[in-house]
Amino acid sequence: MHAGWDQHRNITHQLETQCKDTDQPSAALVKDLEQRGMLEDTLVIWGGEFGRTPFGQGDLNKPKGHGRDHHGAAFSLWMAGGGVKRGCQYGTTDEYGYNVTENPVHVHDFQATVLHLLGIDHEQLTYRFQGRRFRLTDVHGHVVKDILA
Repeated sequence: MHAGWDQHRNITHQLETQCKDTDQPSAALVKDLEQRGMLEDTLVIWGGEFGRTPFGQGDLNKPKGHGRDHHGAAFSLWMAGGGVKRGCQYGTTDEYGYNVTENPVHVHDFQATVLHLLGIDHEQLTYRFQGRRFRLTDVHGHVVKDILA
């Protein structure tokens, strides 16, 4: 977890600094797990709270006053190990990074896929509440089989 990953302002400085904080340690974790033979049994997920608009926010003439706003329609994350296909890219956006144009993955699909990688059938993982059986993926969610090793 990296606190303060919210570049509504000062993106020119904060983004570079925060990428330096996370890029090398994240790569080192994956390499270390692989060297120790643990990566195939360990699922690593790297993501943010959600996407960012491809457009600036705030006054572009004041570097410390501009950034990017939240964007829930398109976002990126990466996964390694734990049954995920190596070097796989899944899904695309339009040229502006604004709308998903190919292979959308809903949050329920992502949850179903992670549970599958952990050896749990998301359709069987239920709990009772107020007389009804619920599951984490509600009545939705499909495992994204194209990313599985």
